[in-house]
Amino acid sequence: MKKKLLGLTAIALVTVGLAACGNGGDNTADSSGGGSASTDTLVVGASPTPHAEILEHVKPLLEEEGINLEIKKFDDYVLPNKSLAEEELDANYFQHKPFFEKAVSENDYDFADVGAVHIEPMGLYSKKITDIKDLEDGATIICSNSESDWGRVISILEAADLVTVKDGVDIETATFDDIDENPKKLEFNHSVNPELLASTYNNDEGDLVAINANFAYGAGLNPINDSILLESDNSPYVNIVATRSEDKDDERIQKLMEVLHREEVQDWILEKWDGSVKPVAE
Repeated sequence: MKKKLLGLTAIALVTVGLAACGNGGDNTADSSGGGSASTDTLVVGASPTPHAEILEHVKPLLEEEGINLEIKKFDDYVLPNKSLAEEELDANYFQHKPFFEKAVSENDYDFADVGAVHIEPMGLYSKKITDIKDLEDGATIICSNSESDWGRVISILEAADLVTVKDGVDIETATFDDIDENPKKLEFNHSVNPELLASTYNNDEGDLVAINANFAYGAGLNPINDSILLESDNSPYVNIVATRSEDKDDERIQKLMEVLHREEVQDWILEKWDGSVKPVAE
């Protein structure tokens, strides 16, 4: 009797062992690109608006291409790149190119820019004035503590003849120390986190508040209709999709970029945000 029980136990162990080996083989095949759901899922981190909204719009188009798009939303500008570096994401879509380049340089990220999607013009908003001509001497300009945004703010003020920068300074990398002429003696507060600028505006702080378009949309502001000053159309601050360098040729990411640049998608972007989010051709 004991011999028979031992024999049954041995058979059971062999069966379990074979099943385990079989499952392991299936998992290996799935992870190597065997067409499984896990292989075809693309995880992209994005700001809630407009980035995540654009991704939601193209999600059905990617499904037609055999790709399940999973969107993870972020309300800040630090975690999307950190999550990408830690392989929690396949790509992210939230940042403009100068911010991306600065983040890569400062954090030694091994990232690749896989293409521009759109431009969101930065606007300066005010609850105190309705025309820039009414801006008083000594007015306070509030902007983000992200240094990559300072050149944007300065370029908008320069275009409005409110400041000039020193000779030889690249406006994209200019800081407030690079301002040469400031006839209205404007004061600059650049201590606010980007995601808090809309609240700063709603609290009626400062005379002008520079708000990135994605946070402006979230607060119900339209850059074209509501800003006192608006960034020009030839802005270099294009919003891009980024991934780890090793994945820049990943077919899923290439399909995402192809879909984002389709004419019908770009037309939808223009209509959705009344032209205040401007798609970029491939």
